[in-house]
Formats: sequence, C-alpha cells, structure tokens
Amino acid sequence: MAKSSKVIPYFALLLITLMLINCKSDKKKAMPEEAVNMLKNQAVLEYEIKPQLGEGSFWNYKTQELYWIDILSNELHIYNPKTKTDRFLSTPSNIGTFVPIDANKAVVALQDGIYIIDTNSGETTLLSDVERDIPSNRFNDGKCDPSGRFWVGSMAYDQAPKAANLYMIDGTGEATLKLDSVTISNGIVWTKDKSTMYYIDTPTSEIKAFDYDDASRAISNMRVAIKVSDTLGFPDGMAIDEHDQLWVGMWNGNAVVCFDPKTGGVVSKIEVPAHNVTSCAFGGKDLDTLFITSASIDMTDDEKAKYPLAGSLFKAVPGVKGVNNSFFKIE
Repeated sequence: MAKSSKVIPYFALLLITLMLINCKSDKKKAMPEEAVNMLKNQAVLEYEIKPQLGEGSFWNYKTQELYWIDILSNELHIYNPKTKTDRFLSTPSNIGTFVPIDANKAVVALQDGIYIIDTNSGETTLLSDVERDIPSNRFNDGKCDPSGRFWVGSMAYDQAPKAANLYMIDGTGEATLKLDSVTISNGIVWTKDKSTMYYIDTPTSEIKAFDYDDASRAISNMRVAIKVSDTLGFPDGMAIDEHDQLWVGMWNGNAVVCFDPKTGGVVSKIEVPAHNVTSCAFGGKDLDTLFITSASIDMTDDEKAKYPLAGSLFKAVPGVKGVNNSFFKIE
C-alpha cells in the first residue's frame, strides 16, 4: 500500500500564503492556527456542534449549502458555510440518509421507509415502504446514481451480520433489490464516465467495485477494489473527486483517507480531530473544500478527553476538486 502523500496541496499552500500576507508584519506573531493545521494536512473546525451521530454529508451546489444528518437525534441539518449558520428539521424516526430534489424538497430514508420531505416545513410524504416487514432494520447511507435514482442500504439495529440489503428507488417509488446479505451499508459513488460503482459494507473493511450500466440500472462483476487496513479504522461514508479517487471517512480512524481504486493504495490522509469520522463531501463554489462529519458516540473517556470537538463539522482543502452529486428525480 502506498504511503500517505507528504506534498502540501497547491490550494492549501495558496490559502496559507494569503493568510500570512494578511497578518501584520510583527515577527513575533504566530502563524494562524488554521494555516499550521493545513501545513500538517489536518482538518480544521468548521462548525462546533454536538450531534450523536453526524453523517450523510451532501453539498447542494444549487443553494451552496451543506446538508447533513444526526441519525440518532432524528434531524436533517442544513448548514450555510457563508453565514456559519445551521438549521435542522426533526424527522419522525431515525434518518439514515437523504438526497435533495430541489431547493424545497429532498428524499429521505427513515427508519420505516423512504419519504419526500419538505425542507421548509419538515412535512413528510411516503414514497416507498420497502423493508416495512423488517422492523429490526433501519436505513443507513445512500446516494443517487447519475440518472437521479436513489440507492440506499439498510442495517440491523443490533448490527447482525448479513441481515440488511441495498435497494434502488426510482422516481415513482418503485424499489428494486440490488444486493442482499449486507451488514452495514455505507458509502456509494459512481465514476464520471458512469461505468463503475463503488460501494462500502463497513464490517468487511472493503471497497467493492461493480461494472455499472446507467441505461439498464444493472450492476455486475463485483470485485474488491480496496482492502482497507485495520490500522486505518473502518470505512464509512465516501466521496469521489474529479480524478475518480475515493475519499473515505474512517470510523475509529481519526481521519479521511484518499484511496486510488486502480491500485488499491493510499494517496493521502487528512487527520481529523475526532475519533469517529463518518462522511465527507466536496463543497464550496469551486468544489475544492472537503466538508467532514463526525460522531460523539462509541468513545472511551480517554478518547472523549482527547477529542472534545467530536461530533462537529470540519473542513480541509485537499488540493483536488470534487464533482457535483446527482439530485433525486421524481417521475
């Protein structure tokens, strides 16, 4: 496995330079803390908050806002990085993930089904009651494919092995089973040319690749693209950049790790001041900022003392740009 890159990303260098130019010429004045952290390839605090299980980051490029969730508190959050303000909508049950439809609506995966939610009022309307007969499960992570169909996976509340599934929900609400025998369904992304889908079932410590046919909605030729070392933590949520490299939040790993799916190696690693890093999304006007969610649960007393900001939102400037995520399309 390749070693983490030690090269300072170009954009981070540019940002650091601008920070230093804006400083007074007092030689005794210390370099800004944010600049120091970027030199060390570390994420910095974006917004301090204490969710139990922050997850599901999604950059809404149309509104320039970061959508994210607190699963166990039943909350869909909408964060504006320009004004540093965050608002949330309460959901009727645990929220596993969501994807915007437009500025006023989103599709959300709740404990008992897939719903459309009004992002102003919080009102929900049932779209699909798939897994209604499996009350021991809840929905977890998911995203939309290049044509705007919602791929969403489940997990058992007790994390029972192979008790969950991955589904595709189309714009009419029809659900199609895509994978069974899943344990904790997590990150899912597609390449720019729409030919490959990458998918994470967290306890396997693998990122699997599938041949993907956008027209037929079919996946095939499952293989392991990346075997994640135990020393890095467990792979959770995932984003893909303009070069089709994978950025993965590491549960129990204090970091976001960039993997090259062509070689299976580590390209770079961004240290995050939180023990359980859950998801990431490229955002900002130029998609060059990586927003990162984290959790405040499943930590020892020593870890809580070491990571007092756990659960907060963080950001980094990794030196590459992301791509716009697909919105859900209602038919």
